[in-house]
Amino acid sequence: MNLIQRAKKFRTKKHLGQNFLTDSNAVNSIISAANITPDDTVLEIGAGIGFMTEHIAKYAKKVYAVEIDTYAIKELQKLPFKNIEIIEKDILKTDISQYKTDKPLKIIANIPYYITSPILAHLLGEIDDTDNKNRSAVSEIFLMVQLEVANRIVADSKSKNKEYGLLSILCNFNADTEFLLKVPSGSFYPAPKVDSAVVKITPSVKSKYNPQNITMLKKILKAAFQTRRKTLKNSLSIGGFEKEIINKVFNNLNLSDTIRGETLSIEDFCNLSNEFDTQKKEGF
Repeated sequence: MNLIQRAKKFRTKKHLGQNFLTDSNAVNSIISAANITPDDTVLEIGAGIGFMTEHIAKYAKKVYAVEIDTYAIKELQKLPFKNIEIIEKDILKTDISQYKTDKPLKIIANIPYYITSPILAHLLGEIDDTDNKNRSAVSEIFLMVQLEVANRIVADSKSKNKEYGLLSILCNFNADTEFLLKVPSGSFYPAPKVDSAVVKITPSVKSKYNPQNITMLKKILKAAFQTRRKTLKNSLSIGGFEKEIINKVFNNLNLSDTIRGETLSIEDFCNLSNEFDTQKKEGF
């Protein structure tokens, strides 16, 4: 019985965002990209009825299959692998670090589109969460998401189509990201309305960025992207920064009055934050 036939036998639940990957080539591509070895412990988020799980189990030392649908779990329990442990729990309420052994975890996830950002924040921590224990427990994340979201995850200030934003910065502040492959909607059952993609996220225990005041940086980022159609100056003013200080900072950094937040790199934002912090300390 092929994957599509197996998927059709299961009654999917729309409210859980269940779309099972039934394209064997796509499954194999993800497994190959993850380069799973007999020393690896893999945590799979959204295991569903086990199409990916059974392939992971062939190569990994241990597989933790996270799933909340009790009917899907009954299917997972039928898989003939002793190295699979099913975790019936909401991933957002799961301390991932408890499953790390002597080697960081690899995570493979096909997650519902509507909770992508919360799950990424849970895995990586917010930018001011410098000691996030989930992030430090993970070596690599292979994430299946909506194509549009995948493009946002890997975007930078040079990206087109307004893809760069808070999600891009969340994912790239404490990690490196890479677009791996596009997965057409027809590769799933039931087929979603949009295509998907797989991205690789490699977390860092320590960020490559070192702003003077992480709270200041977070406030600036929130202001810059909440009103992204406005100039950065106007966005910062709306975000609660004093106009006199904004003008001083912009003059010191030689920034144009018409510049928009989406044109600044993460490093640029750190420099901007440092200058605001300096002006604050000097009591301007």
